Amino acid sequence: MLRKFKDTYYKIGQAVGEFPMVLLMAFLGSVSLMCFAELNFDARPENFFYVKFTLVSVLGISMMFSLKMLEQRIGKTVFLEICGVLFLVSFYFILPQKEEDFTEKFAFLLIPTFVLSHLFVSFAAFLSREKELNFWQYNKNLFINIFLTAIFTGVLTGGVELAVLAVDKLFDFNFNDKIYPQIFYLLSIFGSALIFVLFSQGGLRTLEKDGSYPEILKFFTQYILIPLLIIYAFILYFYAAKIVFKWELPRGWVSYLILAYSIVGIFALLIVHPLKQNSAKSWVRMFSRIFYFSLFPLLFLLFVAIFTRILEYGYTEPRYFVLLLAVWLGSVVLYFNLAQKPTIKYIPVSLFVFGIFSLTVPYLNTFSVAKRSQRAEFSKILIENNLLKDQKIDFGTKVTDSIADEVSNKFMYLMQRSDSAFVVNFLSEKDRRDIFKAKNHRQYGGLRAQFSDIIPTKNTVQTNRLEIFSQNKIRDISGYDYMFRPEDFDQKMTVNVGNDIFIFENISNVKDPTFKITLNNNKSWDLKPFLNGKIAEYKVRSGRVEQEEISAEKQLGDYTVKVYFNNIIAEKELVQRMYFNVGYILIAK
Repeated sequence: MLRKFKDTYYKIGQAVGEFPMVLLMAFLGSVSLMCFAELNFDARPENFFYVKFTLVSVLGISMMFSLKMLEQRIGKTVFLEICGVLFLVSFYFILPQKEEDFTEKFAFLLIPTFVLSHLFVSFAAFLSREKELNFWQYNKNLFINIFLTAIFTGVLTGGVELAVLAVDKLFDFNFNDKIYPQIFYLLSIFGSALIFVLFSQGGLRTLEKDGSYPEILKFFTQYILIPLLIIYAFILYFYAAKIVFKWELPRGWVSYLILAYSIVGIFALLIVHPLKQNSAKSWVRMFSRIFYFSLFPLLFLLFVAIFTRILEYGYTEPRYFVLLLAVWLGSVVLYFNLAQKPTIKYIPVSLFVFGIFSLTVPYLNTFSVAKRSQRAEFSKILIENNLLKDQKIDFGTKVTDSIADEVSNKFMYLMQRSDSAFVVNFLSEKDRRDIFKAKNHRQYGGLRAQFSDIIPTKNTVQTNRLEIFSQNKIRDISGYDYMFRPEDFDQKMTVNVGNDIFIFENISNVKDPTFKITLNNNKSWDLKPFLNGKIAEYKVRSGRVEQEEISAEKQLGDYTVKVYFNNIIAEKELVQRMYFNVGYILIAK
């Protein structure tokens, strides 16, 4: 047993010595998330640092592994690691400082960057045209190691979590609940990285070593994957025939189906690549040729579907990436049909080049193209629907709910891309104040709430929910003697103030809500008319509306009573319901 522990310790020491930067990145990422869990996942500005640091550290795992593979091929260890660290530091400062600024724009930066870092792992050590079979063996072994790592990590994490739970419950240790996510983060990030490098010990020399073709891969590809691809191809071809027969434009989601078929098909061909060297495996060569030729009509359908959406709604980041994938796929089809001696390295290398182009090339990258396109679409919809008066949006103009939604969505899109300078050109001074004084205008798309005459359309699902929120969370209590908070009473409560008795009735979330304040059983203040009046102010609107303050004040006998509301929500489905949340009740003698 002692020898087993020594062997394990020795192997771990070897792995740490061989992949120090990979394990350092994994350790920093897991510790950062553990600290964030310790803070109850509170994403305040001073805590959002942990989220950013984790993202960059996890990105560094694949990046440092790829640089290690490249270093084992060409040397220059220190130089490559310094370049990797500088990139990660730069990437950290590209990400926003505040959680509220972390909009979907950064998802379209992070996801492609993570994909590119893994693509780089696949070919970093194989930039020359030689070593084609070594390239395949290397990626096959990486794939197997990733699969085994996922199994080992899952068993290890589940086992440790259950062991801690058993000790906690059986021996009454009363562990803090935070220990469970912290264990998960430590083992799923650092633990999985350690297991992976243990499987990859020996580095490039071991990973690219020639080995026998796994029979399970051959069986899976020949009898499961390729038949499914053939069935899938027939479905897509029948759909294409239907389009031609009915002479109609393709549906938007067909783009994703064609891309899925193409990418899975390419993956299948990569799996069986070595079998093409075996003359007995003629079905592999036949499928390879048929597959790439079968993509020509589907590519035409793909481009028609993509440009149908782009011409109607303009570019967004997802449409840009779908178009880019279609162009890349077209280049793959042409390459493997026309090249004399095609190499499978073209697939990851060309996709990597396309990805770098999409993120870094000025004016033509995804963010620049999408922003210019949505600017043009925003201006176009305002002009075509006569919503401009003296080059400013006239929110009193009659507008259908679909147009109001589209204007609001494009406004929100541009705001999330930090393009307020363009948007404010279409707003009057008053509208700017009303919209931009809301702290969350980027999330709620404040333009829709400004339209005062929205016409519902038959084909539109109506949103019958109005949410009126108070922006002001700081209350002025000067001049008042008593204060009650909503948690101080539930539905009905009697409170003695000096020699007088106040009765508070607060019944919300019912068909006929009640909010009444009674003094000494003879003087009452019914706030329901106030609540109904607030809702009536926005009778033609729906969605979120923000006011600087929602409050009401009344004299009751010798007392002045003031009520602050946090929000008032009304919705109408089968019955009318009203919800309201009382912030503070102030009383002055």
